[in-house]
Amino acid sequence: MADMLVNLLTLPNERDVFEKMCDAGIIIRRANTFEATAVRCFIEENFSIGWADEVAPCFARQPVSLHIAIIDGAIVGFAATEATCRNFFGPTGVSLEHRGKGIGRALLIASLYGLRNAGYAYGIIGGVGPAEFYAKTVGAIPIPNSTPGIYANMLHKRS
Repeated sequence: MADMLVNLLTLPNERDVFEKMCDAGIIIRRANTFEATAVRCFIEENFSIGWADEVAPCFARQPVSLHIAIIDGAIVGFAATEATCRNFFGPTGVSLEHRGKGIGRALLIASLYGLRNAGYAYGIIGGVGPAEFYAKTVGAIPIPNSTPGIYANMLHKRS
């Protein structure tokens, strides 16, 4: 999976995105440090322990570099920045039952604005799965020779 580069100076208008989410009863916001366990449990249950481990450093940053989506007081999605490397977006995910509602798009845009507000002009989306989604949503382009990137020589689970 290649990494992608995104121009943070040309992001879609975040106000429009958040208004649509709010109108649908979906809250997009930064996680709080006291929510670390709840977020970790959500990620482990819906995605993987590896991703839960990967986002742990986000809670040590000020401000916290992880956004969450909430419906009726429950976490339904998350998006991390600067989890494994500085200026990187990811991992990110939305629970199966809430996909297709624009939550992933809103989390992506909120997170990338977080990078922009931290002073970056360009961001890296690491180890991309849905490249077309990132290209369409924020104009991201593939970074040549970026596979396997930061995920080279990963530890594998023991059987």
